[in-house]
Amino acid sequence: MSSAALRFRRLGYAAAAATTASVFLAPSFSSNDRGGGSHLESVRRGISDPNAVVPSRAVQESVLIGASSVNPLDVLVIGGGATGSGAALDAATRGLKVGLVEREDFSSGTSSRSTKLIHGGVRYLEKAVFNLDYGQLKLVFHALEERKQLIDNAPHLCHALPCMTPCFDWFEVVYYWMGLKMYDLVAGRRLLHLSRYYSAQESAELFPTLAKKGHDRNLRGTVVYYDGQMNDSRLNVGLACTAALAGAAILNHAEAVSLLKDEATQRIIGARIRDNISGKEFDTYAKVVVNAAGPFCDSVRKMVDKDTKSIICPSSGVHIVLPDYYSPEGMGLIVPKTKDGRVVFMLPWLGRTVAGTTDSDTVITLLPEPHEDEIQFILDAISDYLNVKVRRTDVLSAWSGIRPLAMDPKAKNTESISRDHVVFEDCPGLVTITGGKWTTYRSMAEDAVNAAIKYGKLSPRNDCITQSLRLVGGDGWEPSFFTILAQQYVRMKKTHDGKIVPGVMDTAAAKHLSHAYGTLAERVATIAQNEGLGKRLAHGYPYLEAEVAYCARYEYCESAVDFIARRSRLAFLDTNAAGRALPRVIEILATEHGWDKSRQKQELQMGKDFLKTFKSSKNAQFHDGKHK
Repeated sequence: MSSAALRFRRLGYAAAAATTASVFLAPSFSSNDRGGGSHLESVRRGISDPNAVVPSRAVQESVLIGASSVNPLDVLVIGGGATGSGAALDAATRGLKVGLVEREDFSSGTSSRSTKLIHGGVRYLEKAVFNLDYGQLKLVFHALEERKQLIDNAPHLCHALPCMTPCFDWFEVVYYWMGLKMYDLVAGRRLLHLSRYYSAQESAELFPTLAKKGHDRNLRGTVVYYDGQMNDSRLNVGLACTAALAGAAILNHAEAVSLLKDEATQRIIGARIRDNISGKEFDTYAKVVVNAAGPFCDSVRKMVDKDTKSIICPSSGVHIVLPDYYSPEGMGLIVPKTKDGRVVFMLPWLGRTVAGTTDSDTVITLLPEPHEDEIQFILDAISDYLNVKVRRTDVLSAWSGIRPLAMDPKAKNTESISRDHVVFEDCPGLVTITGGKWTTYRSMAEDAVNAAIKYGKLSPRNDCITQSLRLVGGDGWEPSFFTILAQQYVRMKKTHDGKIVPGVMDTAAAKHLSHAYGTLAERVATIAQNEGLGKRLAHGYPYLEAEVAYCARYEYCESAVDFIARRSRLAFLDTNAAGRALPRVIEILATEHGWDKSRQKQELQMGKDFLKTFKSSKNAQFHDGKHK
């Protein structure tokens, strides 16, 4: 049998398996099925209350300090990324007493440096087909379930994105069309939109910069399918703030420096915490500690036993940001297999184009930096599929993220390293959750909390209710919400001579606020109007001065880097623009937090050092002349 025929036969087998999966693997739960009921409604009301405000950082810290050995928290989460913040929200909405500490800021690590895609994993589906691996198929099915729930729960921060796959011979057309139709089939009722084939001419109209010839082959057409896209760090901050509104005591810039152990029972009973802003240390006690520190989870585990076997196999994922003219506004480009077998993509994101990605071994560090050869690889790979000149000088920002690929500690060999997550109890009282991906953060958090309940013998009020829980700003939000901002608010701007002059709330600013803050955007618009903070922070970008004040008051924004990298996305979109905005950001934060001149000077230096790790063309060190 030919290899092509074998491929198609396997596609047929997998289609049948997908149909079976859709019957047996898709239980549909209502809040009552899962034990939610009236409690879910009360939680929803608290989160969606337009007047609700998260407790201050001082209040949150006092709750953690007040958790004693006599009256401990039920759960203490270490790590404020997607999984840790998700676990805090899950546990709090089950009626448990919850604390969370994060050494840096919410989403400061891997969770802010993602591909920005919410996906089921087309590549994993391909593996399931060619390896006839039912386990991989279940992974894809599960991720597609979570994909739709994530988009539904944070509609202002997530949306469906069509992705175009170019085909340069007719076999590729049939192969990708069948594969992506199977992707639709596995999605079942969670389907975003049906995939479809476009001719070469239609493709050129949809994606003008797509090359009609590649590697001496003519473009035969494209297959377009849908996945989700998100603003990852804003989503993570939304998770943390939603957890706070649900009753969790969350604290960023607070580091777990050691774990507390009951010497009689050898059980972990809490952690020693250092407030990295004030420098003070305190103990906080909990019945169970959940280690959700991502790439750094091994360092937490080694607080118990420095000789414990590492389970993290770190992988570097580099992305670059290019001007918007590289890709059309509503269409991404994904090449499943380049000439060297890697995946490459270009996606529209927040008015610019994000391209990537690499997948290479790396070392774990707090501020990973992309290597020039990784940036050049991405530029070389996308240039094969575009009809425009790809220039290194067009790189507005480049960053590296560390994927915490995990190995199950119970596995007998290293072949178990995968992108699935693992949950286990390291020692009594310490539950570790790691691995996985952004798309499945919610179910990872659910698994972690289930394990904490089991090992800590906790008594929650109800089962997990996060499947249908809208995040803060998402309840009642509609895509047309920006029109309310445009019609009802003005941007009052302070001129250089100190006068306050009115400016229009233009469509770009209104849309940005609507998508970044959801229904809470009116709070930001009110600050812009009433406090003279309606000016843009950087030319060509919709970010307003009012956002800095809002994030300091209501989103635990404690440093300039917190704002330029995670509350807004300026550092990721345009490193140079972020540098220009930095002094004004610090000025506003100084007013909000009462910083003295010394602290302001320190913030400016920290901001500049942070931006140097983003290899825009200005920061690049390249001498080979390629892509100039």
